[in-house]
Amino acid sequence: MSKEIVVSGIRSTGYLHLGNYFGAMRNYVKMQDEYNCYFFVADYHSLTTHPEPEHLRENVYRVVAENIACGLDPDKVALYAQSDIPEIPELYLMLNMLAYKGELEKVPTFKDKVRTQPQNVNAGLLTYPVLMTADILIHKGIKVPVGKDQEQHVEMARNFAQRFNGRYGETFPEPYPFNYSNELVKVPSLDGTGKMSKSENVNATLYLADDDDTIRKKVMKAKTDAGPTEHDSEMPDYIQNIFQLLHLVSKHETVETYRSMYNNCTIRYGDMKKQLAEDMVNFIQPIRERATDLQQDHPQLQRIMKLGAEKARESASKTIAEARKKIGINYY
Repeated sequence: MSKEIVVSGIRSTGYLHLGNYFGAMRNYVKMQDEYNCYFFVADYHSLTTHPEPEHLRENVYRVVAENIACGLDPDKVALYAQSDIPEIPELYLMLNMLAYKGELEKVPTFKDKVRTQPQNVNAGLLTYPVLMTADILIHKGIKVPVGKDQEQHVEMARNFAQRFNGRYGETFPEPYPFNYSNELVKVPSLDGTGKMSKSENVNATLYLADDDDTIRKKVMKAKTDAGPTEHDSEMPDYIQNIFQLLHLVSKHETVETYRSMYNNCTIRYGDMKKQLAEDMVNFIQPIRERATDLQQDHPQLQRIMKLGAEKARESASKTIAEARKKIGINYY
């Protein structure tokens, strides 16, 4: 029995952080044993923000290295750069003919970009959901692990698949958002405002590339207060955030000890943050060291990416040949 196909990508911009790990990569590692997985670095998507050419290559290598350091096995999955699969932009072109300006302009992420970067409203931003659809449909992906902010893009991918099928005949399955649980892990920022980000609020985000001292300094600056004055009082959001971080990387008994201290008003946040800092160092350190070693071995990364591209192109070439035939672009 063939395994269901999972497709997901991550942009080659910014540094991967704790939220990426618990929100995505940890699930990827589980998926690789149960599904036929295609995981890619979305370097074409990153071009909408015009990265410097000298940085792009190293950024792609870093993302690949960090994915492997988090537990992805290149022998089990297709791990590749988006730009290594020429069938993707070809399908993107085909799907653009079925996408309409009005619907693309209504996408919340596009409207956010128009508001936050009015000097760079390019066509790539407008058609971002179409390229994302091509990324998925090129492998006839069924399950797409995404966060809440990307779910609308997957819904649009379903619409584009339906339009293609309706016009040219049944070709693509309809993908849907997928995660192992309904409760997606959202890792809070250290200052209690929102979640960790690849590019914003860097001092309140723990990156997988942070060194030990940087981790300790960031954690010790996490927002706290004078502590509870009544037993079993409700926790403010920013204190709940620290407990959530502790829950992610510390032993169960450690979390329960500090929870008990909070409930009986004896908690010392300085001690709690020191504990969290050391547990966070112990968690991130092996990932960082493994990723650093890989980043320094370009030949090994190139072998991994070439292997992934070969797997991905085997799938993509079959899909694009079928799409061409359905459209009528087959003259010989």
